[in-house]
Amino acid sequence: MTFADRYDPRPVVSSEHSFHGHVWDVRTDVVDLGDAGEVTRDYIEHTGAVAVVALRGEPGAEEVAMIQQYRHPVRTYDWEIPAGLLDQPGEDPRDAAARELREEADLDAHRWDVLIDLFTSPGASSENIRVFLARDVFDATAEGFEREGEEAGMTTTWIRLDDAVDAVLDGRMHNGPGAAAVMAAYIARQRDWSGVRASNAPWPFHPAYR
Repeated sequence: MTFADRYDPRPVVSSEHSFHGHVWDVRTDVVDLGDAGEVTRDYIEHTGAVAVVALRGEPGAEEVAMIQQYRHPVRTYDWEIPAGLLDQPGEDPRDAAARELREEADLDAHRWDVLIDLFTSPGASSENIRVFLARDVFDATAEGFEREGEEAGMTTTWIRLDDAVDAVLDGRMHNGPGAAAVMAAYIARQRDWSGVRASNAPWPFHPAYR
């Protein structure tokens, strides 16, 4: 048996938008779980997202690009990797990741791979996020893009990958996708990057790319 998540949607008896928000909506579904009966579940209907672990430096001493911005729900300026929504219909995920890296960190890369795919909070949100690994990075800018809101004046820095892992384990870095991504990059490096996937690898768990 292959150890893997199983895509197996249960019948939806009814579904409605119960809340329309500024960015995301909340959907209420009545779901038939068979012998367990019907249950009602509210969840955030999410477009999905991409994120980027951008690395530079000598093998074994790589640094990762990090950004820090205010996240109001947790009242925290948290350290994250560059990321953004898949909110442009038809946009290729790798292209979206490159766009976000330019917009948030003024970087681009010559080499792109898929590092990990995540459900950020599967009990509360439909969000799928794909984290890319970007290497051979270079300075780049997003022409015509201006940072607004929480992104205005956003802090960016480079930190050793090993130090980022320590920050996660010490409880100093809390962002879920960022923490998972730096840990995955650390392990992938130990395996000489043999486990990373091609940048156009299938993404069947995201409904737009299924």
